[in-house]
Amino acid sequence: MTDGFQRYLRAKRTVDDRALDRRLVEQLRERLAIRNEAREGPLCVLEIGAGIGTMVTRFLEWDVLPVGEIRYTAVDLQSDNVTELRRQLRTWADDRPVSVSGTDVLTLEGPDRRIEVEPVVAEAVTYADRAATASDLLVGAAVLDILELEGLGPLLGALAPGGLYYFPITFDGATRFRPPHPADPDVERYYHDHMDAKPGGSSRAGEDVLVRLQGMDGVSLLGVAGSDWVVRPVDGSYPGDEAYFLRHILATVEEAVGEISGEEFEGLEEWLARRRAQVDAGELLYLTHQLDVLGRVDEPSGVTDTRR
Repeated sequence: MTDGFQRYLRAKRTVDDRALDRRLVEQLRERLAIRNEAREGPLCVLEIGAGIGTMVTRFLEWDVLPVGEIRYTAVDLQSDNVTELRRQLRTWADDRPVSVSGTDVLTLEGPDRRIEVEPVVAEAVTYADRAATASDLLVGAAVLDILELEGLGPLLGALAPGGLYYFPITFDGATRFRPPHPADPDVERYYHDHMDAKPGGSSRAGEDVLVRLQGMDGVSLLGVAGSDWVVRPVDGSYPGDEAYFLRHILATVEEAVGEISGEEFEGLEEWLARRRAQVDAGELLYLTHQLDVLGRVDEPSGVTDTRR
C-alpha cells in the first residue's frame, strides 16, 4: 500500500457521502438505538475492510451510533491502512469536543459517547469466524465485490441473535465515463471482465449478494437502495480532492484493462490520454452503479445457504 492509495481513500469520502442512501442510514440509526436500549453492556460493532477509519468518523458525525458505550473493531488486511486509521482518528478528534487516549486501542470520549476503537490487521472472514456471535452490527463498505460469497455465512456468523449487517457501496455492474468516447464499450467490458477474473471478484456483486442473502436461513433483508457514485465538475473543478479520486480510478482501469486485454486492445492508450486531459480540464463525468444493503441475522448459529 502507498500514501497514494490512502489519499484515494480520503478523497473518496465526499464521493461516498453523496452516494450513501440516507433512508437506510436512518433505518440503521433507529434499529441500533432500539437494540442498545434492550441490552446490557457496550454495543459491539465489527467493520471489515475498514480502511483508514472513514466509516467510524462518518457514523459519529451522522449520529448513527447510539449514545453510551460502544466497542468498535476495525479490521483491515493492510497494516498501512490500520496505521493511518489511528492517525486519522486522532486528527479528526482534534477539531471536535472529543478526547482520545490509548495506543493499540483508541478510546474516543465525547459528551454522550465513549467508543473504544480497536484497529486489527487481519483477513476479514478469518477474523469474523473467530468472533462468532459477538457483534451487534457488522459493516462492510465496498468489500463484497472482492470477497468470495462463500465467506458471507462466516461473516454473518459474527453477529449475535438479532444483530444487524450493513453492506453499503456494493458494486453492481455499471461503469460509465462521459462525454462518450468510441472506446468506452471495450474499456468497460474489459474492466468488468477483470473484476470477474479475480479470485472472489464479481462485477455483479450487488445482485449476487441479494440472491445469496435471500437464500440464507435465519437472515432477513431489511432494505436495499442504490448508492451510485456520481463524480462531476462544478463550475469547472471538482469538489474536495475528487480530481485525485478520478486519476486513481483511471490508473486502476489502466492496470485492469491492460492486464485482461493484453495486446488485443490498441485503443486504451488514446482513451486514457483523453480521459486524463478531461480531468485536468474539469470536464470528465464518472458514474458507477452500486447498492446499499441492510439486514438482520435472527439465528447466527443456523446461518446456512439453501442454494447449496
